[in-house]
Amino acid sequence: MKAAFIGLGVMGYPMAGHLAKAGHEVSVFNRSPAKAQAWAKEYGGRAGATVAEAVNDCEIVCLCVGNDDDVRQVLGPALEAMAPDGVVVDHTTASAKLAREAAEQARAAGRWFVDAPVSGGQAGAVNGQLAVMAGGDEAAVERVRPVISAYSKAIQRIGGPGSGQLAKMVNQICIAGVVQGVAEGLHFAKRAGLDADLVLAAISKGAAQSWQMDNRWKTMAQGQYDFGFAVDWMRKDLGLTLDEARRNGSSLQLTALVDQFYAEIQQMGGSRWDTSSLLARLD
Repeated sequence: MKAAFIGLGVMGYPMAGHLAKAGHEVSVFNRSPAKAQAWAKEYGGRAGATVAEAVNDCEIVCLCVGNDDDVRQVLGPALEAMAPDGVVVDHTTASAKLAREAAEQARAAGRWFVDAPVSGGQAGAVNGQLAVMAGGDEAAVERVRPVISAYSKAIQRIGGPGSGQLAKMVNQICIAGVVQGVAEGLHFAKRAGLDADLVLAAISKGAAQSWQMDNRWKTMAQGQYDFGFAVDWMRKDLGLTLDEARRNGSSLQLTALVDQFYAEIQQMGGSRWDTSSLLARLD
């Protein structure tokens, strides 16, 4: 299919690459033109000088930008320039309110909008193994499923517009609690004079096992925090989540507490450390 990808950060760059390798005709746009040109040179696609130029007559337009305002900035030009009845797939982690507004805006323009945040981090994007939580019209999700499967191992439609973003909030709530638990467990093991590797070997085969334990325990023990998702971005996501919780009356006491811990890590100079750096605060 003729597809465009807007936003070539650590996630978007490899995701767009998977689209090109799958045989789709891909054009890209990035606020830093050099990044788009480098992508086009590497994957043989086309770099647009503007959003409109990149998405011109495309059937599918994928977004992976920073926040609500970034989505708003590119959505209008994309809807106007893309093919009639085309689908915008927004992989940005943004608010559910924005997703609902964007779906209405797309519908008014004779297009479709699917909010489709992802989980799996930079490694998942590079390896084409992301999990996608989709919100939007069922027919629109099914239309894009074969395309975005180029970089996804699982695509689950949750419900109507905004539900994908709400599911991503659930994802971040769960991650925040698990990472803090792993950090405290490792902190305790070190203070108790235990061999961290032996503890991991013992408990990772039982009920304490988690993705965070399997993939971050050893690097955390070594004080390495340059993997995966940055603290700044996690705080953005948790901020969206806590805002939504205030609207729907949810009680997210642990999530709010971990968000405060990440604020302390930012004050320690760890804004770009990954989320496993909760241990650095304890140590």
